[in-house]
Amino acid sequence: MKILLVGEYSRLHSSLKEGLVALGHQVTIVSSGDGMKKFKTDINFNSKIKASFVLNKLNNLCIRFLNTDFIKIENAYRFKKIIPQLKDFDVVQLINEDALFIEPKTQIKLLQQLIITNKKLCVLCCGDDFTSVSYYLNKNLKYSILTPYLNNKALKNRFQFSLKYVTKPYKRLHEFVKKNSFGTIATDMDYHLPMQAQPQYLGFIPNPINTNKIDFTELKIDSKINIFLGINTRSKIKKGITFFEEALATIKDMYPEKVEIQITENLPYTQYIQVYNKAHILLDQVYAYDQGYNALEAMAKGKVVFTGAEQEWLEHYSLEKDTVAINALPDVDYLVQKLEWLILNPDKIIEISKNARQFIEIEHDYVTSAKKYIKAWSH
Repeated sequence: MKILLVGEYSRLHSSLKEGLVALGHQVTIVSSGDGMKKFKTDINFNSKIKASFVLNKLNNLCIRFLNTDFIKIENAYRFKKIIPQLKDFDVVQLINEDALFIEPKTQIKLLQQLIITNKKLCVLCCGDDFTSVSYYLNKNLKYSILTPYLNNKALKNRFQFSLKYVTKPYKRLHEFVKKNSFGTIATDMDYHLPMQAQPQYLGFIPNPINTNKIDFTELKIDSKINIFLGINTRSKIKKGITFFEEALATIKDMYPEKVEIQITENLPYTQYIQVYNKAHILLDQVYAYDQGYNALEAMAKGKVVFTGAEQEWLEHYSLEKDTVAINALPDVDYLVQKLEWLILNPDKIIEISKNARQFIEIEHDYVTSAKKYIKAWSH
């Protein structure tokens, strides 16, 4: 098959491409590189404004005072120029309903051109979109990334990225994509649960991970247990990081001789990895039912990860709790209890570490995942 993957989130499409290519398919990725992460892509329409610190700051002022986002305007211009290259594909897959990060009205026009010259369109549910955000707002889950906002509406400005998906322009984009695609695939439990009732739902395919590119390091606990919390201040509230911070403060007082705690904020990637690689335990996020890419890659490396590992996830994979990851809850006392259990039972850290790697190799194998995509696209 000849496949076009549009957009990138946390290397999802890149890993999927590696699996598809291993199966003999011809694959092209067109993306902006996922913003500042700058992932490798075959055809790039990355914004020069976003890449410049000064221009990006000026653009933020334009958004604030003129309600005009020149990054989106530039993205539209750059994508329109490359559309003639994007034709005769058997399948076009969008990473998200807002895959191009362009104003909905303009994005619909560009997608229409893309649809005309290709055979079929598929869309992923692997981040915020109309269906998932609507589901979370209706409180259909006991918690979600929108829980802090639902508990405190004063935080509305901090959740504009998510809430935009239920505005009229983005709802129209959602309806256009839904009408013109043959179906949607969810990539983890947080999106599978909202999608289940949708008529065009093609099913749940776990995020692909190429473990050939991620080294597993067997953990050794010679002295102190290293616990790492890497904070991105922009997503701190959505991930429930405050619960981790409070739990770590308690653990530090309880076991100063047994633990070494590393807390960082907005570290450059190279420095982040240096600290990350030393960790036995990694604290990822609270408001999740399943793992995102950061947690999955940490598990592949053999870290014991506090992340989404809810009952629905356990049942899907036929797992017992606390065997491959620790389910993080918005409860400081619970988090302290789980951390204390690991500190007092270091053999459990070694056991969970090995289980985590094995789980990723079996359930998230990039070639196995690619086979599932081919089957879904052939629906």
